[in-house]
Amino acid sequence: MNFKQLEAFHAIMLSGSTTGAAERLGLSQPAISRLLAQLEEDLALRLFVREKGRLSPTAEAHALLHDAQGLMDSAQCFRRHAEQLRLGGFKRRLLKVAVPSTLATTLMPVLARRFMQAHPDVVLEVLSGSYNDAERALLSRDADIGLVRLPMEMPGLATRAHLDSEAVCIMPRGHPLERLNEVGATDLIDASLILLGRQRQIRHDIDMAFRQRRVQPRVALEVHSISEACAHVAQGLGVSIVNALLAQHCPHGAIASRPFRPRIAYQLGIATVAQAAASPLHDTFTQLLVEGLVSPPGDAGAVATAQPA
Repeated sequence: MNFKQLEAFHAIMLSGSTTGAAERLGLSQPAISRLLAQLEEDLALRLFVREKGRLSPTAEAHALLHDAQGLMDSAQCFRRHAEQLRLGGFKRRLLKVAVPSTLATTLMPVLARRFMQAHPDVVLEVLSGSYNDAERALLSRDADIGLVRLPMEMPGLATRAHLDSEAVCIMPRGHPLERLNEVGATDLIDASLILLGRQRQIRHDIDMAFRQRRVQPRVALEVHSISEACAHVAQGLGVSIVNALLAQHCPHGAIASRPFRPRIAYQLGIATVAQAAASPLHDTFTQLLVEGLVSPPGDAGAVATAQPA
């Protein structure tokens, strides 16, 4: 028996499937199944039975879950302690924050400066990636706080604040669409579009908006982050439809934005692990992140609001 096997067992119990466990741990589904089979063989116990295509935990699995949770928590405490020693010894604390790639190089340096001036004894680590990456980082305790899309896809997390936003159409300065107060799907009939990849929820909502207006979008580029969309728009390669809350942090003075219609609403959350111990440090950075998101400099073209969870 090894830690990877226990980690796989714990993830299956929390997610309810090997597919969900694979998503949580960033592994393939066959790898999770292999680790589970090895654990059952090492323990000489049947932990799951398959019923109508789904895994159901046995009584033995339920009996072992509390112990597995304790081992996971102890391992994370060990890892955190080792990281603190590596980064600054016994007197320094560590705070790890997961944010979308767009914010990692724009908003976060500003917030980090303010936070570190007020908390010189804290080491701040910034993780960047997709919203799913942030959820996985939180669940694996690789992050303390994360900006996620709501509703979240993985169980075991709780939100500390909610942020409401909407979609905007971003375009190069001087583009004809800049003369409009709002941009609708019919205004984009002949426009070259730079859209986020098909697997994202925002893309589904955008495609639906075009279908409702019976407009065939002209997709010129597909990208996988808002920062990429902004960079391509700034080069005059087309226009894009993105979440206003993040678009307003793109570092491109050559971009303008207008509300997109029909309205596409978005909700983001600042999340932690469910039932995490209260931490004034987490509260402080959560408030700092909320303020930075809803009150940025520049021309956003949309309203974002925040409220406590």
